[in-house]
Amino acid sequence: MDISTYVSQHYFPLLTLLQTLCKIPAPTGTEQARAVFSKAWLEEHGAKGVVIDSAKNVVFPINCEGSDNITVFAAHTDTVFPDLAPLPYSEDEEKIYCPGVGDNTAHMAVLLLVAKYFIQHQISPKDGVLFVFNAGEEGLGNLIGTRTLFSDYAGRIGRFVSLDAKLGVMNTRTVGSHRFEVTLRTRGGHSFMDFGEQNAIAELSKIVAKIYAIEVPKKGESNTTYNVGTITGGTSVNTIAQSATMTCEYRSDNIECLAKMEETFAEIFFAAELENDITVQRIGDRPCSVEDETGMDELKTLCQAVAEEVTGEKVTFKSSSTDCNIPRSLGIPAICIGACRFEGAHTREEWLEKASLSQGLTVALKTALRLVGEDA
Repeated sequence: MDISTYVSQHYFPLLTLLQTLCKIPAPTGTEQARAVFSKAWLEEHGAKGVVIDSAKNVVFPINCEGSDNITVFAAHTDTVFPDLAPLPYSEDEEKIYCPGVGDNTAHMAVLLLVAKYFIQHQISPKDGVLFVFNAGEEGLGNLIGTRTLFSDYAGRIGRFVSLDAKLGVMNTRTVGSHRFEVTLRTRGGHSFMDFGEQNAIAELSKIVAKIYAIEVPKKGESNTTYNVGTITGGTSVNTIAQSATMTCEYRSDNIECLAKMEETFAEIFFAAELENDITVQRIGDRPCSVEDETGMDELKTLCQAVAEEVTGEKVTFKSSSTDCNIPRSLGIPAICIGACRFEGAHTREEWLEKASLSQGLTVALKTALRLVGEDA
C-alpha cells in the first residue's frame, strides 16, 4: 500500500482517534490514562514490546537491540490545561474545537498511525526506531519524559524528531529556560496600627521592578526574554502582608545569553537576600543547544524537503522550547515538525483545521520512512 492510499483510508479513523484522545484528560503529571490508552491501541494493532516507563512515557521499540544509532519519533501526551474532567469538544465540517487539540493531541494521533504503518508493513530499520509518546513536556513537567528516555537509552539515540508544531513550521533552535519560585516574608501587622512595617508584597515588587529593568543580552540573531508569571500573597485588605510569592523565568535560544541571564538573576536574588527573609527555589530547568551538533544540517534538510514537497509551501523556521531541548543539549540532532494547522494553542479557544491532517500524516509518514532508509 502506497502512502497516499494509506493516508486516504485512514483520514476518518484519524478523526475518530483524535476525538477519543481529546476526551482523555492529560494535565502535566497526570498523563497515565492517555499512556494506558496508547499502549493498548498499539498492541491492538500488532505492536510488540510496548512499555510504559517510570515517567509515564509509552515506548514502542522496533529492532533496537544492540543499536547505538536509534531514530526516535516522539509526541508529547500532556496538555497545558489542569482539568481532570474531559475538556469541552465540538466540531463542524471544517474544524475541531477543543483545548489542546493541536498542542499536542493531534500529533499523538498522527504518530500512532505512523507506528501502525510500520507495524502493518513490517518495517524494521537496521539501526532501530523508537516511537515514543512522552509525558512532561508542558509547564513544570520539566521535560521529565524526554529526560528519562535519554537516560534509559543513554548513548544509543542517533536522532530525534518531535511532532509538536504547526504544519509547515520547523523548530530548529531550542529555547532554554530557568524558572523560579520566590517567597518573601516580613513581620506584617495591622494596616493602621502597624503602619510603616515592611509589606511582603511591596518588598517583592521591588524585585519584580529590578527584573523588568534588565537589559537582555544579545548575540547574533539570538532572542532572550524574562517574565514574572504569577504573584500571590497577603491576608486581607487591612493586613500588612507577611508573605508574598512569585514565579518567574528567563529564556534564551543562545547558551551564552542564558548563562548571562542566570548571572543577572543570581545578583538580583542575592541582593534581596541581604535585606529580606527570602527563599528562592529553582522549579524548572530546560537546557539550550550545544554549539556543535554533527548531523543537524542533514536532519534539517531532509525534514524541510519533505514538508515543502507535501505542502507546496516554504517552511518557516522558529525557535521554541520543546522535547528537542534535551537531545540538542547532548549534541544529538533533533528537530520539531508540525503535522496539522491549528490556532489558539494554550487557550481554551484552540481549534484545528480537519483537512490539514491528511497533509500532516503524509509529512510525518514520509519523514519517518526517509529517515530510516525506506523509500517514500
